[in-house]
Amino acid sequence: MRRSSAKPIAVGGVLAALAVVIMCLGGLIPGVTYVTPMLCCLMVQLIRQLCGSRIAWAWYGAVAFLSLLLGPDKEAGALFCFLGYYPIIKPKMDKWRLPWLWKGLLFNAAILSMYWLLMNLLGMAELTAEFREMGVVLTVITLLLGNIVFFLLDRILGRKIRRRRSHG
Repeated sequence: MRRSSAKPIAVGGVLAALAVVIMCLGGLIPGVTYVTPMLCCLMVQLIRQLCGSRIAWAWYGAVAFLSLLLGPDKEAGALFCFLGYYPIIKPKMDKWRLPWLWKGLLFNAAILSMYWLLMNLLGMAELTAEFREMGVVLTVITLLLGNIVFFLLDRILGRKIRRRRSHG
């Protein structure tokens, strides 16, 4: 009996709609700019484990595009766009020599290029003003805290999702 691909596509579609809603809610609730992309990263992990990497890449692309298009918080949408694929590539990076180094480089390169793009090419003046107001020291502390949160997310993503098997 041939296995149908309808179930993974249906699960992916429903969870993609939920992820876009979560990303849109991020703009309504102050202070969750960084929380909503992390929740969606957990959903990417779920899709990758349940449906495979191919569907996870399509899922990530659809959610990233719709988050940037429909989401009121462009910073959160950009964050998911620049780092939302991480749960898909994490298993390969875990096999590399010194994986923590490469993961840290990936995170910092993604964050720095994302903020450079948002401030310089897209002209998000509020971000430029926010970083100017924070000063260099507080900006570096924020980046260090971002690294800590990223590595905590990495630990969470390292856990396997247990699947309940139904008989019948």
